[in-house]
Amino acid sequence: MSYGFWKDIKKPAIVLAPMADVTDPAFRRMFARYGKPDVTWTEFVSADGMFLGGDKAYNLLLRDLLYSEDERPIVAQMFTSDPARMKKAAALCRELGFDGFDINMGCPDRSVEKQIAGSALIKHPKLAQELILAAKEGASDMPVSVKTRIGYNKNEIETWLPVLLETKPALITLHARTRKELSKVPANWSVIKRAVEIRDEFGSETLIFGNGDVSSREEANKRVEETGCDGVMVGRGIFGNPWFFSTTEKKEEKSAEEILKALLEHTKLFEDILGDVKNFSIMKKHFKAYVTGWTGSKELRSELMDTGSVGEVEEVVERFIDNEKGV
Repeated sequence: MSYGFWKDIKKPAIVLAPMADVTDPAFRRMFARYGKPDVTWTEFVSADGMFLGGDKAYNLLLRDLLYSEDERPIVAQMFTSDPARMKKAAALCRELGFDGFDINMGCPDRSVEKQIAGSALIKHPKLAQELILAAKEGASDMPVSVKTRIGYNKNEIETWLPVLLETKPALITLHARTRKELSKVPANWSVIKRAVEIRDEFGSETLIFGNGDVSSREEANKRVEETGCDGVMVGRGIFGNPWFFSTTEKKEEKSAEEILKALLEHTKLFEDILGDVKNFSIMKKHFKAYVTGWTGSKELRSELMDTGSVGEVEEVVERFIDNEKGV
């Protein structure tokens, strides 16, 4: 099996989670500039959409897989329930020069589950194995990994994890909640500890990463100490904070002006890279996350939510900064 770059990665690794309509090329580029994660993931992409939707869909989804060299090592994440398309998707990502290929087996979205993809695969262990093996065949020497949950309706780590380990993926990232729990209950990191034990009992070299409710680098390191896992994947904790992975800078130490300049840079990147194919409203979730915690932030957030272009955002931001300076 191929571990690729994973065999040399520093441990514990703190990595950027794949998130739909979040970890797009503009978002990832901000983190590459401000505070680089140990490994970066793309947002998840539909292999069915790429290969069944015609040229227009293919070219559109290919934009989600754009990346800069600064983002390496970078892993592409895709989903499908069809092994042949999974093989084709992995081969494409290898051709595009990605460092790794990841299969989404954790997304709880109903439209994804209807395709027997995402977290629905927890209920179809044989198909899950077929998909991993197909990806490994297509990826050739590129390492294949899996992101999943600890179970569907209940904790199934004792049965689900060995099923995955049998196929020898380079890495398994476990969201420490079941599909049923979504994000409504605290992440259960004791299950990540048990997952590490199962991996060791299995005699496997597969890396185990944990995911869920991590809001700082310090907390990530604490989780590693508690569980013995090889790394931590961070999702919602990084919203509005491109400094999250930095070892020298913290958002809490930044002025409102510095944060707003980062927000503006992010908005410009979004318009430059994706403005012709994605709706500007996608940026508004980021505005909410960037602008918080200082006097006037609530009113500023409200103004930014009414914007529809980078020009309007720049105008609102510059006016706020000038007012703060008393210009």
